[in-house]
Amino acid sequence: MIIVGELAPGERLFEDRLAEQLGVSRNPVREALRALEGTGLVEVVPRRGAYVSRFEPHRARQLLELRSVLESYAAELAASNRTDDDLVAMRQCIEHGRKATAENDVVAAAGYHRDFHKLIEHASKNEYLEPVVAPLRHQTEMVFSMLVDTRGVTGWEEHERILEAIERQDVDAAKYSTMHHMSSVLHDLAATAPDGDYTPDAEHDE
Repeated sequence: MIIVGELAPGERLFEDRLAEQLGVSRNPVREALRALEGTGLVEVVPRRGAYVSRFEPHRARQLLELRSVLESYAAELAASNRTDDDLVAMRQCIEHGRKATAENDVVAAAGYHRDFHKLIEHASKNEYLEPVVAPLRHQTEMVFSMLVDTRGVTGWEEHERILEAIERQDVDAAKYSTMHHMSSVLHDLAATAPDGDYTPDAEHDE
């Protein structure tokens, strides 16, 4: 509900209202709010309650830059360690993502974007990568969901280049294609941020 915008940034989250809306008791709602606080999507203020986290461009930039480093490393490893099954899964993910984008299914497209990067982490064969990236992914999920309907085919073309580099086991190309992809997300973020709220680092673009 947060990701698709049904709950707006800064909106207070009342356990009883959510429980009634979702048809559950208050206990699972309370547990869900605690879990979402850990992902950065929900902010719990002592003695005031839980709120949907506000979109802060400078924090999103920091998170995306950190993800850029980790995702590029994952792509490097995937280029060396991927299996044929990994390639098939990534190819299918891109195809489904393109279809969802063509059908203007923003939620599904965002899901396939997330799955593609998770598949790269799996293909890296480094078992520590996914649990390290997971909390960062949760916190940047709102950013990708905001941008997925504006990036359209461009985003999938970038994924295609990453996959092609991994497929031919070109470690350098896999790294730099991923860095370019994350950099383009940063630039799209700059375009959506209010004037003065966000300025991409020139150094990050090099």
